[in-house]
Amino acid sequence: MPDLGAILTAIVTPFDPDTGRVDEEAFVALHRYVCEHGSDGVVATGTTGEASTLTDEEHLRVIELAVIERPPGTTVVAGTGSNDTAHAVHMTEKATELGVDAILSVTPYYNRPPRRGIIEHFKAIAASTDRPIILYNIPQRTALDMPNDLLAELGQIENIVGVKQANPDNVAMVDGLPLLYAGNDDLLATVLNLGGAGGILTASHIVGERMRKMVDASPDERREIEQGLLPVYEALGHWPAAMALKAALNMLGIKAGVPRLPYVPLDEAEQAQLRAALAREGVLEPART
Repeated sequence: MPDLGAILTAIVTPFDPDTGRVDEEAFVALHRYVCEHGSDGVVATGTTGEASTLTDEEHLRVIELAVIERPPGTTVVAGTGSNDTAHAVHMTEKATELGVDAILSVTPYYNRPPRRGIIEHFKAIAASTDRPIILYNIPQRTALDMPNDLLAELGQIENIVGVKQANPDNVAMVDGLPLLYAGNDDLLATVLNLGGAGGILTASHIVGERMRKMVDASPDERREIEQGLLPVYEALGHWPAAMALKAALNMLGIKAGVPRLPYVPLDEAEQAQLRAALAREGVLEPART
């Protein structure tokens, strides 16, 4: 099985506030930052990376930057999923050529295919790459859940090796899928206690070192660390992850740019709310009055 790491940050894509373009310099610096602060690697061009608003050219350039500029010893997983199988296959082929370590592929969203369609969709994607594939089950965004018996069936497809599980009702080790990743930050301790691989996370942008401590901790220690992090997860969870994380990173002095429409930057009141919450948890300095 591939060792992709335990703490993988679903990295944001910085956009320049003046031009709206991908800020490549900021992306590279942020990539280095998260890998120096607890992450074993990144998932580029995922949901938090606002992949749905990227052109194919931008999408592949971000993946290319992640591969070329990654710190030594870290991994790069590329989000290449789509509800159009042909497009998912195309992006997976291109990401493979760019040299990623693995592929993250989400359940086809919006068109809600039947079980047989899901299986054929992932068979086509698996046939397009020699890299390990991690499935992404997130019914709150796709309107379609992949239950564990379906995941087990998909695990019989060559090079489908794991699942990023964002449905708390489905969190379990699955036959044929040895890599179980938490798809929500607050599932990390549960997944690690089950013997899972780790998490594909968002709060790790700003509290990655604290989340990393869970990996080698005992279950009781994990529970204690998790309890200390829950207010951070809650503070960030008031807004879409890309919006909240970019605001938090910019507050920390880490250039993260702005989100892209239909996301919008947090307004002054929202920024004050986020800063106060993160200051209470020791992530940020309190606002000066």
